[in-house]
Amino acid sequence: MPPAPSVLYACEPNLDVDDFCRVLLESGLGATRPTGDRLRMQQMLDQADLVVTARLDRPDRALVGVARSITDFSWCCYLSELAVYSSAQGLGVGKGLVDETRRLIGPRVSPVLASMPESVGFYERIGMPRQADTFWFKRSE
Repeated sequence: MPPAPSVLYACEPNLDVDDFCRVLLESGLGATRPTGDRLRMQQMLDQADLVVTARLDRPDRALVGVARSITDFSWCCYLSELAVYSSAQGLGVGKGLVDETRRLIGPRVSPVLASMPESVGFYERIGMPRQADTFWFKRSE
């Protein structure tokens, strides 16, 4: 088995909306996001405070993952999407995106997220504690 490819992590505030949608679809999150509504997806990118990408360290710099966050850079950071191509899952890309997000927001900021049920094990494996007292109003559209 060949070694896992090297991955480059970077803040990428101008990520192309089609690339963003493709990662969501390829990760399995596409069914839970409005990927068919390009305008809304662009607004999601435009209004994000932090977009971190994972790209393969090779000439084409293929995108394999995205972490999109809303934050005040002072107290909290809501990690609203953590998406990794299914072909790159299990290679440490998701953990790398979380680690880079944490590095960029700094130690005084708490990252928080709402996990999809099938992803709970991943967050537990990377050492993110589960919080029992979480509340939310579901979107109406």
